[in-house]
Amino acid sequence: MGRYRESVCRLCRRENTKLFLKGERCFTEKCAVERRSYAPGEHGKRRGRVQGYGIQLREKQKVKRIYGLGEKQFRLYFAKAERQQGKTGDNLLIMLERRLDNVVYRSGFASSRAQARQLISHGHLRVDGKKVNIPSFLVKGGNIVAVREKSRKNPYILESLDIAKSRGCPRWLELDGEKFQSTVKELPQREDISTIPIQEQLIVELYSK
Repeated sequence: MGRYRESVCRLCRRENTKLFLKGERCFTEKCAVERRSYAPGEHGKRRGRVQGYGIQLREKQKVKRIYGLGEKQFRLYFAKAERQQGKTGDNLLIMLERRLDNVVYRSGFASSRAQARQLISHGHLRVDGKKVNIPSFLVKGGNIVAVREKSRKNPYILESLDIAKSRGCPRWLELDGEKFQSTVKELPQREDISTIPIQEQLIVELYSK
């Protein structure tokens, strides 16, 4: 998968909303969206009004960027969601929330999903006591995601946990900060995914053309 190497703050400005890609910085006055609330580039301030297909495309791009996925990977998730029972849009978002990198981020072990992917790839996390170094691993109800014992003094993890204790974590996760572990109490529901406004029906309409 191709890797985005430019400033992630540009992505937030392009979507004109906070995507929380920069960790703690997104909650301060240094946030690029707060400082320059217009699209990046020479003509950012003069971009025309987006309609129809453009609105659907921007919604898809926004969700892709939130979860840090490439186009091919995102299409595969959509195809799986389409084959499942229920609403395709809901299935898609729930599947993305179940990714291990997202669970690590939501639990507070990392300040961003990008940092969570790095921690997982470097072998700092365990799922039910077993090493898992695949960020796209889908958790199930009852899984216990924990920081390995040797990594519990990692300053990035400790700093992220301190912030998480004050902000809390989603209803479907139960964090035990002292044990450095988070339990997936149940699979997330659509109403649990409300940190950033997402209109998943626009994505369904885009891929249905």
